[in-house]
Amino acid sequence: MSDDFILDTDDLKRRMDGAIANLRTEFASLRTGRASASMLEPVMVDAYGSMTPINQVGTVNVPEPRMVTVNVWDKGLVGKVEKAIRESGLGINPQLNGTIIMLPIPELNEERRRELTKVAGSYAENARVSIRNVRRDGMDQIKKAKNDGMSEDDQKLWEGEVQDLTNDYIKRVDSQLETKQEEIMQV
Repeated sequence: MSDDFILDTDDLKRRMDGAIANLRTEFASLRTGRASASMLEPVMVDAYGSMTPINQVGTVNVPEPRMVTVNVWDKGLVGKVEKAIRESGLGINPQLNGTIIMLPIPELNEERRRELTKVAGSYAENARVSIRNVRRDGMDQIKKAKNDGMSEDDQKLWEGEVQDLTNDYIKRVDSQLETKQEEIMQV
């Protein structure tokens, strides 16, 4: 390898790890028919004049496999939390019990499961695109070094390393997608 060119593979890995982490977050927000506290993470409540994450106005619990509860700390916010959940697009009908909001998680029908697997697929494709963009940046750095006098052998070696890294991360995305789709299709 060329002494004067060292590709920052740690930076490429860090950026690809970011794409994987983002994919995990998006997958966590997908409802699979089982209760999960993470499904409420994207829900924001209009509390005290600003939009606040739901976990900062109450305690989110999963007392049983098909139930999520939100224990709202401030009685005055119960209505706003309920409204935020209704309008979140999760398709869950909240039930009030004092300051506790119960969210029964309905069974998913076959059609809804197929829709969710398609959504999971689009999230995975976005992650793949992000990883390929990082790959392109790495390849551009190598091309620039080639123009600055890097040998062709070194260029091929670095390009191979970047491609191997990319293939590894794409496999991770595909593996996570397969796992998520199996989870969604489970009855």
